[in-house]
Amino acid sequence: MSTAYAIITVTAILANAGIAVADLLKAEFVLANSAEVGLPQSWLPWLAALKGAGAAGLLLGLMGVPFIGVAAAVGLVLFFIGAVAAHIRARVYYNIVFPGGYLALAAASLVLAVAR
Repeated sequence: MSTAYAIITVTAILANAGIAVADLLKAEFVLANSAEVGLPQSWLPWLAALKGAGAAGLLLGLMGVPFIGVAAAVGLVLFFIGAVAAHIRARVYYNIVFPGGYLALAAASLVLAVAR
C-alpha cells in the first residue's frame, strides 16, 4: 500500500464520517447550506447514510477489500459531483469549495485505489 493512498484515503474517511455525523445532528451550518441549495431537511439522514457508507467502504478498501474501496470511491465521486451541481444550479458559489474539496478527496482516493 502506498503512503499517498493511505494518507488520502484516511483523510477522505475522516472527512466523510465527520460530515455524515454533522448531517445526522443537523448542525447549523448543514441546515443553512441545505436551505441555500434547496435541499429538503428530510433528505439529510439519507445523505448522511450515503456519506457514512462511502467512508465505511473506503475503510474496507484500506483493510484489504480493494473492490469495495474502489466502489465506495466511485460512489463518493458521483455523490459529490451531484453536490457541486446542486451548488451551481442554486448559484451558491461562495462555499462551493467544500463539496469541491470532498470531491477532490474522493477522486484522489479513487485514482490511488485503482493504481494500486
